[in-house]
Formats: sequence, structure tokens, C-alpha cells
Amino acid sequence: MAKNPVPFLLAAAMVLSGCTQSAWSWVPGVYRIDIQQGNAVTDVMVSQLQPGMTKRQVAYVMGTPLIQDAFHKDRWDYIYTMAVGGEEREGRRITLYFDKDLLAGVDGDFRPSDEPVIVTAPHSSVVVPPRELDHSLWGYLRRSFEKN
Repeated sequence: MAKNPVPFLLAAAMVLSGCTQSAWSWVPGVYRIDIQQGNAVTDVMVSQLQPGMTKRQVAYVMGTPLIQDAFHKDRWDYIYTMAVGGEEREGRRITLYFDKDLLAGVDGDFRPSDEPVIVTAPHSSVVVPPRELDHSLWGYLRRSFEKN
């Protein structure tokens, strides 16, 4: 055994303290990343929800839910947590309830936004001009004979 165990104990304490996050939080200039987990849900997204929307319409607005319980098929949970630069983690959640595949209720931390939501007409049509997708030699020859 070493005559002076202090350097060994000091080195062991430093190695073990390196495993904890708070051990180095006092060191200035250490970069701490932002940690986002879950669904990034905004208040604007929540304002677009309307009773009677289908599950497919809700998934288009909100994205895929983080939790789809096998025992509660009519309940979707969206959970979002954010830890900015090593600070305390803050979380938000929203739970959507469906009745016969139609949105029936909303519960959680999110509230509808005051920002206006762009509402489109229920029916719209887009005219797409035809384009030639055959870029082979045979397609080029066929098009040149069709023009003549």
C-alpha cells in the first residue's frame, strides 16, 4: 500500500464525481446543450384542433403522438420536455380524447394561441400541367416523331 493515500483518494473522488452532471456545473465556460424530448407541440397547433376532427386530421396537425396506449385506443398523449443549457427541465403535456375516431376532448398544459390560424377553403383544386417524364433515347425519338 502507498505511504500517502491522499493523491489516490483525490484522484478517485475526481473520477467518481465526473459521472454526475452537477459536479462540473460550477465550472465557467463549459457548454451545456439544450435537450428536447418528445413532441414539439405549440399553442398554434393546439388552436387548430376542433371537435369532430378525425384521428387522421389530428395526426396531420399535431404529428404522431408520443404515447398510444394499447389499452386506451381513444387516448393520445403528447409530452414535451426541454432542458435549456443544463437548467431545470420543464415539461408540458396534452392529452387528446376520441370518441368513435372523432376528437371529443383536450386536456393538458397547452392553451390555444391568440395568433390567427390560416383557414383554407374546404375544397380547393390545383391544376398541374402535364410534363414528360420519359428522358430515355426511345422517349426522345417518340416525341420527335409525334411532333412531325
